[in-house]
Amino acid sequence: MPHNHAIVLGASIAGLTAAVALRESFDRVTVFDRDTLPAGAEHRRGVPQAEHAHGLLARGRAVLEELFPGFVDEVAEAGAVPLDIQRDVVWVFGDRPVPRVESGLAGLSISRALLESALRRRVVATPGVTVVDGHEATALRFDGTRVTGATVRPVNGGPAQEVHADLVVDATGRGNRGPAWLAELGFERPAEDRIDSGTVYVSRDYRRVPGNEDFNAVLNAPGGPARPYGGIAIGVDGDRWMVTLLGVGADQAPPTDPDGYRDFAAKFPDPRLHRLLQESEPLGDPMRLRLPGSVRRRYERLTRLPERFVSIGDAVCSFNPAYAQGMTVAVSQARELGLVARSGLDGLPRRFYARAARIIDVPWDMSAGGDLAYPAVEGVRTRRTDVLNAYVARVQTATGHDALVGRRFLEVTNLMRPPQSLMAPPILARVLWRSRKRASGGGAVEPATVEAALTRG
Repeated sequence: MPHNHAIVLGASIAGLTAAVALRESFDRVTVFDRDTLPAGAEHRRGVPQAEHAHGLLARGRAVLEELFPGFVDEVAEAGAVPLDIQRDVVWVFGDRPVPRVESGLAGLSISRALLESALRRRVVATPGVTVVDGHEATALRFDGTRVTGATVRPVNGGPAQEVHADLVVDATGRGNRGPAWLAELGFERPAEDRIDSGTVYVSRDYRRVPGNEDFNAVLNAPGGPARPYGGIAIGVDGDRWMVTLLGVGADQAPPTDPDGYRDFAAKFPDPRLHRLLQESEPLGDPMRLRLPGSVRRRYERLTRLPERFVSIGDAVCSFNPAYAQGMTVAVSQARELGLVARSGLDGLPRRFYARAARIIDVPWDMSAGGDLAYPAVEGVRTRRTDVLNAYVARVQTATGHDALVGRRFLEVTNLMRPPQSLMAPPILARVLWRSRKRASGGGAVEPATVEAALTRG
């Protein structure tokens, strides 16, 4: 039986998808956001990273299409580009690109502005869902056991209002007040895992002439301490290439002057991104962004939680954006929250956080482990981290020579298969064969040791 009212704080991607996912369990869902939300596909103040390239993984596309049937066709009409992730993208993880073949991995090249705009349009059109901009929550209402709503006020002045709700969802992103609110209510703050890779982005848009290239994206991944830099170009709506160059560590930051920016890409193993910058018309100046560190808040480990209040998306775990995991993990959590709510509201926070942790575990291990491969990055390194990084390095080398290994690695990084599938006999045999052919160091990696590390205890 539907409950009366849910409040979602934040019209982020996590908040918008959560609103629709919860609609089946609530008569009404209200989304509050402090920004004045644009009518169309425009950047907004609360998403300073929107002007940089974003990635939507195959899992993210599948979840959005499940929650918003016809979504991909709708954004494609607005200029987004559906694609096969292996066939239509040049991936360079080692020294050679992954062989480009049909994979069945369905991706979507889209700007953050168009994605949010399309989601807002679908959410506003959903019966029972209301989006209120220019308002922010300043406190939670609490009866001693459960959160009963929130105090909401207009950001430009005016009286605050007490809004009753049967469930409050904090989707306000990295700057959320969730831990502070818990403390104010007498609960423990969640423990936090933090990793700061010191990554710096510099992005620039270029004019894209459809058909001039036989790919719709090209990605040169950073190559560890020996190559602590990389870059990506994504063909998106507006006939643009959104290009982001990055360096791991302040001393590796890409230049912001146009000539230096272009020449930075000449260092990449594959020449296509550099050639693209040489031949394409720039549409603006390079823009610099120092990426914030990754933070995982361990709500699932708290022994006491207030009922009827949960955090979601970046408010629970904010990833290093270089791994393109954040949007996909956010919509996956929103879908899971909707499923948990269908089973009732009693004990919902504990049930949701347990399931959210399972969604977060794999991408967090991949991004945190990747960051910790750089000696200058501070964080807890374990034997498991070292083993996984050593094996992943060998997998990445093999992806440039073997289409099957490339597909499996892309399936794992796109969250369509578990990491253990990288140890399947056909994949393991190819990876080990390629490792034996290379005489470069790193030491032996025993299959049983890797398999144990891939299986979380």
